[in-house]
Amino acid sequence: MSKNFVSILMGSDSDLPVVEPAFKILEGFEIPYEVKITSAHRTPLVTTNYVKEAEERGCSVFICAAGMAAHLAGAVAAASLKPVIGIPINASLNGLDALLSTVQMPAGIPVATVAIGKAGAKNAAYLAAQMMSIGDIRLMQKLVEERKINAEIVISKDKALQEKLKS
Repeated sequence: MSKNFVSILMGSDSDLPVVEPAFKILEGFEIPYEVKITSAHRTPLVTTNYVKEAEERGCSVFICAAGMAAHLAGAVAAASLKPVIGIPINASLNGLDALLSTVQMPAGIPVATVAIGKAGAKNAAYLAAQMMSIGDIRLMQKLVEERKINAEIVISKDKALQEKLKS
């Protein structure tokens, strides 16, 4: 088995601009990932076969992005016991249909669901990193450092605002 990695699945190539921010986050944490277009509805056997094969190669977490009926994350969760994170895509109805399809999974087939769109893609990558850090102290330290830096940025911006308001 190779090094653990994250598998990012998209229902369509039109999802790529929404999902791309996740790539940068995973790269920043030095987490290997691969990306595939597959469909729960149009290529169900390809999807299932890929999930099984990816698990055998060391996939630790699946991130699945889909719009409209958005059952890609559910189909992956049904085929795997690895964590699955669903990113709802705004393809219709402002993404609410995708959100509900992703979050409303039957008991026993969980999908962690993040926000609709790019913010969700970023949080999916962070959540995958957090999941993988459970057994990886080095990765956990990188996450701790990232949180510290983010806090320092907010504190710095507040300080600048307070100075501006005094003027």
